[in-house]
Amino acid sequence: MLTRRQFIQTAAAATASAQTRPKRVAILGGESDILAERFRTGYALDGAWHMPGMQVVDTVPGADAVLIADDRGDQFFDQCVQAFAQDGRGVPAFIAGGLSASFEKAKAMVDTSRRLRFPLLAGSALPVTFRLPPIELPLGCHMEEALMVGLRDFDAFEALQCMVERRGRGETGVRAVQCIEGDAVWKAGYSQELLTAALSRSDTPLGLTVTDGRTQDLVASGQLPKLVEHPAAYFIEYRDGLKATVLLLNGAIQDFNFAARIKGAREIQSTQFLLTPQPNATYHTCLIHKAEQMFTTGIAPNPVERTLLVAGMLESCLKSKLQNHARLETPHLSVTYRARS
Repeated sequence: MLTRRQFIQTAAAATASAQTRPKRVAILGGESDILAERFRTGYALDGAWHMPGMQVVDTVPGADAVLIADDRGDQFFDQCVQAFAQDGRGVPAFIAGGLSASFEKAKAMVDTSRRLRFPLLAGSALPVTFRLPPIELPLGCHMEEALMVGLRDFDAFEALQCMVERRGRGETGVRAVQCIEGDAVWKAGYSQELLTAALSRSDTPLGLTVTDGRTQDLVASGQLPKLVEHPAAYFIEYRDGLKATVLLLNGAIQDFNFAARIKGAREIQSTQFLLTPQPNATYHTCLIHKAEQMFTTGIAPNPVERTLLVAGMLESCLKSKLQNHARLETPHLSVTYRARS
């Protein structure tokens, strides 16, 4: 077995050799074909056609970078680590999805990347896709309350976290969570103002808008309970006192929208996380560009702790659901990090 020193020395020698040829990227997972094509044929970037100039390969041994295209990155992560040991070096690893459904496993993955000194990044495309309007909350802002409306829990949590992590002195971790479902969602104590602001950014309101094209205030009109058959709400209490809500409102909208109250701001800050139509799915390109940045520089452009914390929040919310929708303390989610500009 290689010692840690031997591992690092071998990695340095292999890195020097790789600088004389195109980088080899191993792409694994169920969506590998979709993402691999962007490395092979290029993609539109900043008004031009961009070619990554990297070679796509099928196996991890000998690769200079790894992209795992799967919702559960842990299924392939161990395979990658074994290959790194075989090669005597670790290379940048990007997971286009979650780290793991288990916070314990996700934390072990992050710890392994630090121990073997290879950059690791994971997450949804929502934090890096286009925003309408293109707001970026200032680092260090005083956030009083936040709300996210979406369709899928992982994507919604990722989008929420990329916004709230910019508050104060950085992310402090989560104190408690609670999941509620059904009619109780409409009676819960989240801000109706924030919900109205978030839904005002939606381009896909359903119901009467689809029937005859009329505009509608889904909150004030009372249409939400009629449109959403299975509503779900997740309440997040952060360790610094911030409270956030994630609402899954399938049946009312078909996109992801955020709103927050910022101290000192004249109005509520809100935006839509734009998901462009299939099959082009330009948001995949945004994600691939982040991966390419890391493969080129060896530095993760965003903190992997974001997706680590999301894994813990989702797991704890599932436990809340299974425990009769109880509020659960989460002392293990003391994940701290700083957002990057």
